[in-house]
Amino acid sequence: MAGAKKLPKYLIVSPSNDHKEDLKPEKRTRAVPKWLKKVLLGIPPTIADAAEATQKTDSIELLCYLDKVNIRIKRGIFKSNDAFKYLKLGTCPVNHRDNEYYFLLYSLTTDCGFHLESLPDYSSISIALKYNPTSPVIRDMPFEILLQCRYPRLFYSYTVGFHPELQGGTFHKVLQPNSSFSISSQDALGNEIPGSETYILGHPMYFEASGPDKTTDSADEKIYINKCFVTASRDPTSQPKYTVIDNHGCMIDGKVTIQSKFLLGNSTSTQKFSVGSFIFKDGTSTTSPQVQFYIHCEMSLGPLTPTSSSKACNYDHATYKWRELHGRDCVCACCDSTCPSAHPKMASKEIITSKSWKVDFSSEGEFEEVDPQFNSFDAETVNVEDPNMEGHTYFLNCD
Repeated sequence: MAGAKKLPKYLIVSPSNDHKEDLKPEKRTRAVPKWLKKVLLGIPPTIADAAEATQKTDSIELLCYLDKVNIRIKRGIFKSNDAFKYLKLGTCPVNHRDNEYYFLLYSLTTDCGFHLESLPDYSSISIALKYNPTSPVIRDMPFEILLQCRYPRLFYSYTVGFHPELQGGTFHKVLQPNSSFSISSQDALGNEIPGSETYILGHPMYFEASGPDKTTDSADEKIYINKCFVTASRDPTSQPKYTVIDNHGCMIDGKVTIQSKFLLGNSTSTQKFSVGSFIFKDGTSTTSPQVQFYIHCEMSLGPLTPTSSSKACNYDHATYKWRELHGRDCVCACCDSTCPSAHPKMASKEIITSKSWKVDFSSEGEFEEVDPQFNSFDAETVNVEDPNMEGHTYFLNCD
């Protein structure tokens, strides 16, 4: 359009007390005051584009989004190779790194310690970037830098409207029943145990988690176990409880005993795993030599290729590393920190509870050695050429 004025998306205006009456809403129409017309049609001050709203130095870069912040720090400013261990965004650790940078990529809803401040002209999100080494000797001085993202609150009204565009078509969504996921006890040969089972204290227990259709493999989805914990009651909120799987597919109890691990199977709609039987410390005071337990699991459907949000990671005691059951070990890098949540369409927050079982701690009993038909992942098949790169290889080829 010829002669059209190009106006900014927003303009910060601080009217004086004399002008506040001009902005009060009224039923009747009235002319726009001259001072306001001058503000709206005059030459506004230069305002940086939102895409350029990046706090940047030679070493630290901050990029602000509406729902997250990205911080990138050059590794070259540190003298220690393990500096990332002591670098925190509030309370959150480094969650990605490569040969040149450390990254802290976090949603503003994450419990890192973000401070929200609402001011008349803008909203502010601030948080401290801290480096506080706790090693016996330090080669870099500690520091704390306050980072801040500002979001302007005042906009021209004629740039805020939405103009929906209607499109035809029908969207179908398959509804799954509440019992779409299940978990069952099995023996060492992979056969389901129909009734209640009694295990000898310290011996392995076998379980199988099943997806919506246990009998049919999906071409593009696979079942994953997000977390599992054991209680002495059918109520999953009861105490005490002991977590065996957590962090979206990390067998954390595997760091305690080699009997706790994910096991290979022949179907994408099931996931097998074993847990070393145990009792709660307070349970030894009971007059009965047998104690009843339940396992509660949260499961989801995810992609066939494991990701950091959908995985099955075992702890390898020989190499002190996390290994993914199907070989993509880099997705297990977050098992000792915080793994990202799965996409809402893939995750199911429903807790599935197993049938009960009992643990006999009256005596060690007899145990018959059985060769299971499904095997755990063999960590010796993976070779890391440079042992000094242990902390970095997790991020290779893991987009």
